[in-house]
Amino acid sequence: MSNFVVSARKYRPMRFDDVVGQQHVSQTLKNALRNEQVAHAFLFCGPRGVGKTTCARILARVLNCENVTPDFEPCGECASCKSFDENASFNIHELDAASNNSVEHIRALTEQVRFQPQQGKKKIYIIDEVHMLSQAAFNAFLKTLEEPPPYAIFILATTEKHKIIPTILSRCQIFDFKRIQIPEMVAHLQNICKEEGIDADKDALHIIGQKADGALRDSLSIFDRIASSVPDKKITYDSVISNLNILDYDYYFKVIDAMLTEDVSTVMLIFNEIVNKGFEPDIFINGLAGHLRNLLICKDEKTLKLLEVGENVRARYHEQARLSPMSYLLTALNIANDCDVNYRMARNKRLHVEMAIIKMAFINRAIEIANNPQANISQEKKTPNLNGSQPAAPNPPVSQKNASNANNYQEQNTAVQVKEAPPKPQMPTFGGGSLLDKVKAKVKEDEQKIDAAPDLLNQENLEAAWAAFTEQVESPLIKGQFKTSKIKLDGETIRVGTSGKVAKESIPLEPGLMAFMREKLATKTLKLECYIDEALKKAIEAEAPKAPAAPLTNMDKYKVLVEKNAQLDELRKRFDLTFDE
Repeated sequence: MSNFVVSARKYRPMRFDDVVGQQHVSQTLKNALRNEQVAHAFLFCGPRGVGKTTCARILARVLNCENVTPDFEPCGECASCKSFDENASFNIHELDAASNNSVEHIRALTEQVRFQPQQGKKKIYIIDEVHMLSQAAFNAFLKTLEEPPPYAIFILATTEKHKIIPTILSRCQIFDFKRIQIPEMVAHLQNICKEEGIDADKDALHIIGQKADGALRDSLSIFDRIASSVPDKKITYDSVISNLNILDYDYYFKVIDAMLTEDVSTVMLIFNEIVNKGFEPDIFINGLAGHLRNLLICKDEKTLKLLEVGENVRARYHEQARLSPMSYLLTALNIANDCDVNYRMARNKRLHVEMAIIKMAFINRAIEIANNPQANISQEKKTPNLNGSQPAAPNPPVSQKNASNANNYQEQNTAVQVKEAPPKPQMPTFGGGSLLDKVKAKVKEDEQKIDAAPDLLNQENLEAAWAAFTEQVESPLIKGQFKTSKIKLDGETIRVGTSGKVAKESIPLEPGLMAFMREKLATKTLKLECYIDEALKKAIEAEAPKAPAAPLTNMDKYKVLVEKNAQLDELRKRFDLTFDE
């Protein structure tokens, strides 16, 4: 069996310049070495697999290197560098705080620090996962960490900086390591592919970088796993998504294309295919939300740098973003987020996701209806079947009774005496036919009713309808608020002036108010706005009964008398008189 070495160890950087994605740390350490201002204690913190221990080892090698290069890199040829490479160095010690976390281990470490290095200039102690030390071990380590011998240097590494006590943090120079960006990972993986003679698609390496979630070590482990699964040393996009069990971008592009054309049947079939491949519905809805987020990013040139995909996929995103309205993307993203939040509480999880994607398919129509409700009442809408076809339903016959009602409305006197809308005509009697036929018949009936009904939207009818509804209110407090309010008709908006915040908030919440007003004024798009009328507020406050004044004390009575006769106070002082409280 061959001595296989994983890529994370085989290609571990040996110089500062080889460290991926941490140039800010490497340059700072180089400057400290150049200026001979190396601290005695360092703390390297950041996510896993970003190069904390690697940088600690490189710094330790440079500090003991006998022939440091002009750019302050280890030479790799001196006795100190070779002994470190062979894991035989007596001056560089690595400890794992996860398994050496007690006070006894720290005491043994402090005893070891007392002895000077036999070879080299410094003794370096690299303590990994230092947050695993116990509270007592931290306290035992404080004195040595603050005032170590001049030849001792401590390099601490941790992934959970918040677990380290402040007294330790204050004794160290802290370096924050950042997550490795996907382009940097892809470039590093491409260099490894050249060394190993592997042909890899750039889009496939992008998927590996996304799956690694900012950890370079994880990306190398995934790379080794995929490289061992392909027999011809060719890593393709399909082989990566197959090995990592990731949903292909192509599914989401097809789903959005079908949604933009309201092709519900195609959306449902694609979702069924995804579920049959073993993916859970929540994985699909989260992936769809991420796809919508990427489309939203493509709508603005300033945010394009946030799109972390390959060049081929980036071009497809640009094309689909051009066809997707901003309002559609925002609404669909909101629906996907609500579906994800409520997913755990849903009993039928597949149906829960299906309802969300059906809503997304009809977003454009819903936005059109919301923006122009009157035009959509008079215009027939063609709702697609699940198979994508457009049914042609005949117009339903209007009953004789409905026709007579319409004629009565047209012959009605224009001077309306009764302050209410005309009675609703009866629904026509439907025979056979589909549900769509009945819906179209109802829309047709609403059109005839709107055309035949007189215009009742005026201030006089508004006041009469408001007074009629006020009499129906059961609560005396709410009824008083309705009676004292000022109402005014502004187009299709009822503006209500109230005397205070309570009335402003309670009037719109009264059940049945808007339904009653829309019916009486024959306007379906009627709106209500409440505001605080300062003049009305002051008038009501002025009419409110004032609280009785408090009774005067003896001192108050005396002050009133002194104001009338100042000599009274001189008399009190002459005889040294006091008050009975």
